[in-house]
Amino acid sequence: MSNTYIRPTLKDGDVCLRPAVTADAEARLAVGNHAEIHHMYGGVEGEVKPITREQAERWTTRQIEHPYAWVIDIKSTLSGTLRLHSLDKHDRRATLAIGLLRVADLGQGYGTRALRLLVAEAFDGLKLHRLSLRVLSYNARAIAAYQKVGFQIEGRERQSALVGDVWHDDVVMGLLADEYIMAAAT
Repeated sequence: MSNTYIRPTLKDGDVCLRPAVTADAEARLAVGNHAEIHHMYGGVEGEVKPITREQAERWTTRQIEHPYAWVIDIKSTLSGTLRLHSLDKHDRRATLAIGLLRVADLGQGYGTRALRLLVAEAFDGLKLHRLSLRVLSYNARAIAAYQKVGFQIEGRERQSALVGDVWHDDVVMGLLADEYIMAAAT
């Protein structure tokens, strides 16, 4: 695994993963915060506040500075972010996180396409052996997208997330390089 990784731009038709740029702060501000999406990430729907310019700028700075983060553009419009974190070069593994931000983009297959792009980069470009993730058990749409890409449910952490005043499970999922290769061949 190279020590000098340069994030490539990855494309699948109208879905594009690209490194963030300073101008993305304005687009992030325009996208705003939505209760449904906030809830899927573990927030309380009734506690969503509008995003401020300062928060949008901080969000953008984090995306720019993170060496394995991409902005998701759908039809040339900022829709979310996708990143690898907790990268372990020795064990060649990382944890994946995705966040679509526009309600209109949910359920359209865009997240699945973005995931496929990043999984291919993780295994083919970065030569990782394993990807893992965790998702709230009630986020059925995300679990289905992960499974379409080949992730398997490996376990469940019972009552590990407090959302409002209700405990929810986290589902732990993983994908190995040889599983990805087999899925890509079919």
